[in-house]
Amino acid sequence: MDKRFFNLFNLTEDQAIALLDTPQAQISENDSRYIAASHLVNFPTERSIQALIRAVQQTDAMLENRIVRRKSVETLGRLQAKQALSVISWCLSDEDCYTVENAVWAIGEIGTQDPLILEMITRLLDKPGQIYRVIIHTLAKLNYQPALERIRRFTNHSDPPTASAAITAVCRLTHDTTQMVQVVAMLQHPNVLARRLSIQDLIDAQYDDAIPDIARCPVSLVFRLRGIRLLAEAGFANGVLTFTKIQAYLEQTLRDHPQDLRLVHSYDRLPELPALIRQLYETDFGRCYLATKTILEHYADAAPAALFAAYAEEASCDYGAHFHVVKLFGWLRHLPAYDLLLEALHNRQPQFQKSRAAAAIALGELGDSRAIPELQSCLDSNIWDLQYAALMALEKLGDRSDYANLMAADNWFVREKVQAKLAVIN
Repeated sequence: MDKRFFNLFNLTEDQAIALLDTPQAQISENDSRYIAASHLVNFPTERSIQALIRAVQQTDAMLENRIVRRKSVETLGRLQAKQALSVISWCLSDEDCYTVENAVWAIGEIGTQDPLILEMITRLLDKPGQIYRVIIHTLAKLNYQPALERIRRFTNHSDPPTASAAITAVCRLTHDTTQMVQVVAMLQHPNVLARRLSIQDLIDAQYDDAIPDIARCPVSLVFRLRGIRLLAEAGFANGVLTFTKIQAYLEQTLRDHPQDLRLVHSYDRLPELPALIRQLYETDFGRCYLATKTILEHYADAAPAALFAAYAEEASCDYGAHFHVVKLFGWLRHLPAYDLLLEALHNRQPQFQKSRAAAAIALGELGDSRAIPELQSCLDSNIWDLQYAALMALEKLGDRSDYANLMAADNWFVREKVQAKLAVIN
């Protein structure tokens, strides 16, 4: 599990426990029991687990306390606290649907084969107003075969993520992949959440036939990379995939040019450049990629000045827009952006991590050999996509180093990339 973003609060374990144990009515406006419940994921101790259990058992109906209970259940799941299974199971009958959802998810993370608990979860499929996707996913994850026919009823559900989860669950429980093409089709759904969740479903089903379609799905490359990586690793372990079969899709995704995506949005008429710049701040990256493609096709000459202005005003602080601005400077091959891209390449703030690989690709596009030592320094990173993007950029810049030391890299994509490079050199 990637925990780079977990430890963002300046609290010790003792402070977080004391705060979580404080009655909600006594909490000052500068404190937060929710933050305490979140922060305890960093302390997998019996003391922390018992504090979280006590928080779950505080049943005050006020909204703030309900939110803390939900988060405490989630954190217990993240900690895979088996000793909390009974109190979490007790939450399955809670009146708050979100607490129930978190309880189901947490049980899936902890794991159980207790038929009483699994049947309690299955019966939630008959409960109106419940969030069914997590229930379906958990039952499939725990391989609860008696739930199969009750899950199958949801394969035609009106909510696409729910239907996708049900189709995937049926596949996992029966090993019949016939309907998985419907999940692949959801990669082109107009709703960004449906697209993201379909990638997760394809991962869960280990449906590696979808890798080319995932590479073209218009969502953040974070979701695409995760999908390709997990499917490829499973396929490699099972002996059904090789690196050469997925390399092009992996590098297409890291390159992340909008022309390589199957976009789901369109414009009725050509927007003005300022409106397109604003689209780079959208949370639906499908709209961001459409704006990027349109800028490249219609505003290549005017775009650099507008992008510098946007960066100075706001984009330097918005991690989504920052990413797209960095990529655009690369696609525009705008050499005056070299220093900005270099700053992005070495930005270690957690929320800007995907911009680092983007900056590596962009520096490769600029074609300036000054970037070679800067990119080489990124090969020591423990972030695999930055390592791989740096290798791609160095390759584009004509660097002939063999980087044999990376044959011991943690990530097998990086190792395979270097091995392929060594084979060409030798």
